[in-house]
Amino acid sequence: MKLSDFILLSEEKKKLVVLHEGILIGKRNKFDYMVFLFQLDNYYVETYCNLKNKAIEEYCVFDNTKLLKPYLEAISIDDLLH
Repeated sequence: MKLSDFILLSEEKKKLVVLHEGILIGKRNKFDYMVFLFQLDNYYVETYCNLKNKAIEEYCVFDNTKLLKPYLEAISIDDLLH
């Protein structure tokens, strides 16, 4: 599925596609949300899940790897350097 096709999906279909076709590659906390990063084809989808009610409240879709920086910073490479 192309990025442009994903954007046009309903919220419920986005949820199904992310959970069934996406590959979870990271997560992080941001304010009152747990943000999960999924890879789909050649783009990424962040799902913003409300920590209180566990509902997905927002999807952020991008294909720019610069936006992966918060996830890459969380990966420790100390063991690889020794």
